[in-house]
Amino acid sequence: MKVKDVMSSPVYVIAPEEPLSRARNLMLKHGVSRLVVVDGEIPVGIITKSDLMWKLGQAEPAWRRRPIDRVPVKVIMSEHLVTTYLEASLEDVSELMLGNDISGIPVVGIDGLVGIITKSNLVHHLSTVRLDIKVEDIMSDFVVMVHRHHSISHVIAEMDRNDVHRVIVMEGGNTPVGIITSSNLAFTELRDGKGKPPEKTIKMVRKESPAGRKKFRDVEVVHLVAEDVMSSPLITIGRDALVTDAAKILVAHKIDGVPVIDDEEMVGIVTKTDIIKLISGGLR
Repeated sequence: MKVKDVMSSPVYVIAPEEPLSRARNLMLKHGVSRLVVVDGEIPVGIITKSDLMWKLGQAEPAWRRRPIDRVPVKVIMSEHLVTTYLEASLEDVSELMLGNDISGIPVVGIDGLVGIITKSNLVHHLSTVRLDIKVEDIMSDFVVMVHRHHSISHVIAEMDRNDVHRVIVMEGGNTPVGIITSSNLAFTELRDGKGKPPEKTIKMVRKESPAGRKKFRDVEVVHLVAEDVMSSPLITIGRDALVTDAAKILVAHKIDGVPVIDDEEMVGIVTKTDIIKLISGGLR
């Protein structure tokens, strides 16, 4: 199986001078996680949902205090562009992704940019291959967790500190209730025009007296918290399930990771990266 057999085409592109608002709208419209940045017809970089999350979540530099429709793509795009070719093997392209810590690679042919291969493409391929390998054999037992009332700033800080792209949202104890990924955060306004965290208003109902009617409403402004942006209900899988079944869940629900449950407790997580590692080894 070669790159040409599983890659996506056509490729969605954007110019370096176009605004971040257009990049975000294109990703939403086409359901993609990255855009190749082209100068004319020459690929010069790539911009991903993760780029939007990390960079737009910063209070600094000063450019971030501008609306995203006034910030050009070139400011936050990744200029170190890794490419591959049509005849490359899936094992080789998987190793490229792991070695460069990336999730998508533009495919270049004699006619220039002809496609893109992503972790999603590779996971979709594996979902069609029957393997007698269990989830517990490839899952990670390191899971970053936050409480549902933790602030968005705390969520981003935990992702950054632990170098992960997702956190599990907990209700209390070991009860998972949702998941937050870089995709969730990429399309959330992480800073307003003054560089401040996002806020929401809530209405508080109170009584005139302990036995009185609920009459007065207080409006309070609070920061957004984890439960406001998490994906819920949480999709899970058992540790004895097959990796093929985990891949099918990731593909069907368009998610990057699925928590692993054993006896109603979370014991790990299996992600697209775990599956890419399996493919890089030749599915052995």
